[in-house]
Amino acid sequence: MTVSYTLKVANAKFGGFSKLLFRWKGSIYKLLYREFLVFCLLYTFISILYRCVLNNNQQEIFGRLARHCNKFAKLIPMSFVLGFYVTQAFQRWWGQYTSFPLPDNLMMVVSGNVHGTDERGRLLRRTLMRYANLSSVLILRSISTRVRKRFTTLEDIVEAGFMTTDELRKLNHLYSDFNKYWMPLAWFANLASQARKEGRVKDDIALRLLMDELNNYRSKCSMLFHYDWISIPLVYTQVVTVAVYSFFTFCLIGRQFVKPASSEEHLDLYIPIFTLLEFFFYAGWLKVGELIINPFGEDDDDFETNQLIDRNIQVSMLAVDDMHQNLPPLEKDKYWVDKGPSYPSASMKPVFMGSTHDMRILEDDLEECVSTPKTQMLAINVWPTTHKAKKSKRSLQQLCICCRAKGEDECSRLEPSKSSVHSTQQNKTAQHSCQEKLLGSLETTGPAN
Repeated sequence: MTVSYTLKVANAKFGGFSKLLFRWKGSIYKLLYREFLVFCLLYTFISILYRCVLNNNQQEIFGRLARHCNKFAKLIPMSFVLGFYVTQAFQRWWGQYTSFPLPDNLMMVVSGNVHGTDERGRLLRRTLMRYANLSSVLILRSISTRVRKRFTTLEDIVEAGFMTTDELRKLNHLYSDFNKYWMPLAWFANLASQARKEGRVKDDIALRLLMDELNNYRSKCSMLFHYDWISIPLVYTQVVTVAVYSFFTFCLIGRQFVKPASSEEHLDLYIPIFTLLEFFFYAGWLKVGELIINPFGEDDDDFETNQLIDRNIQVSMLAVDDMHQNLPPLEKDKYWVDKGPSYPSASMKPVFMGSTHDMRILEDDLEECVSTPKTQMLAINVWPTTHKAKKSKRSLQQLCICCRAKGEDECSRLEPSKSSVHSTQQNKTAQHSCQEKLLGSLETTGPAN
């Protein structure tokens, strides 16, 4: 069964993950202990051979060989090779999980759009959902070892109730060289069309909704089949496996505690602690990739396909049969009058209204925000010009703040010289009359000019 530890890590606290380190089922210790014991035994054998069997000359030769292996073993890019491989394997594992065909959306559409509380309507809804579940059983039987052991033959599927004897005979009669998981879905489509002719499905929109959900369900079954068919390229899996095992084969010799070539201080240890940790990390990383590359096996963390099959058939039949038009009586809810949820006063927490909701603005900041800009803002006319000239004089109320202030200053400066203002107005009047005459002549001449 899949190992779940979600509740143990619901709250982050001191030493929260330490409790997970001592679990055996689904752990890396259970997955790796055989390889770890073999590595330790081989390392111990070579160490005893070096210390107790070889003479001084042979020990010197072995020491040169060990230093040479340790030098060139570091050139193998273990982190890059393993990291990329495990990343691809994890993406593939998550894609297979999201592609698992769950009938929840389909059963809701069938329950809401295939009407009839009589025996015929009940039979149509149950048969539709049985066809959908039969398709998932057929595809899982071809990719999952657990489901294959449960349904060794098609007669076992008939005995389990997913298929009748006549349906098995028709399925065997239809010959195909490929997997037949799609045939029950074709029966689903034909039966839905028949229900539309009988008036059990009210309109074509409801039938279209049934077909859309059926195609989504079929696409997930197809994706599972293709995930099983198309694997991660074998050459890359071989490269990763050869890289890990060859690296630790060289470590068996290169990480031995041999006599140094010079007279420098030498630390002789019998247990290579850091080498064992390195083996635990790298070999464990490889085992993780091997575990999740195909989650339809019988490992501790593989998908519980048989349990999912039982859940799907039970839930889908409840939704389309027992719960069809079986509604509880309508009553006024608790919040019919009380508009907000009621909590104990001790557990009340402030509601988040936005990060700037309670921000205080000082008067100095407010003055900086509304200060008058020094640059002059020019009014731009966005309306198209007409043939008749308009007066360019604008009132102070139509200008912006800066232009209005500038206009008031100009007016205050021009007040003493009234004669000059009068002459300026006469000049503007003469200019406007000349412009009107010019525009009038342009209108009379027309587009020929």
